[in-house]
Amino acid sequence: QVQLVESGGGLVQPGGSLRLSCAASGSIFRIYAMAWYRQAPGKQRELVATITRDGNTDYADSVKGRFTISRDSAKNTVYLQMNNLKPEDTANYYCNADLRNRDGIRADDYWGQGTQVVVSS
Repeated sequence: QVQLVESGGGLVQPGGSLRLSCAASGSIFRIYAMAWYRQAPGKQRELVATITRDGNTDYADSVKGRFTISRDSAKNTVYLQMNNLKPEDTANYYCNADLRNRDGIRADDYWGQGTQVVVSS
């Protein structure tokens, strides 16, 4: 089995910063990509940022220039540095992984339990 565990959410004022972490563990052979999604109340889940095995990154237009995704491959951990946070960034943030497990099966539907981010004064 594979587990993704997020941490780092919380309450922050507009303009503030937070750093989210997501650690993947378990029966992992190779991680191809990891991503952060978010879901605000009453809205669909949306892709925030992705990072591939090669280190290529991509961002939603709404977070470009404010958020940075990075990874520590040795720790199977991905981070999301969020700066200049806005009230519209308020959401539950979920980690996602595209990986091959030790049984040789590749799948991209591994999810963490989510961590809440609230941006409010």
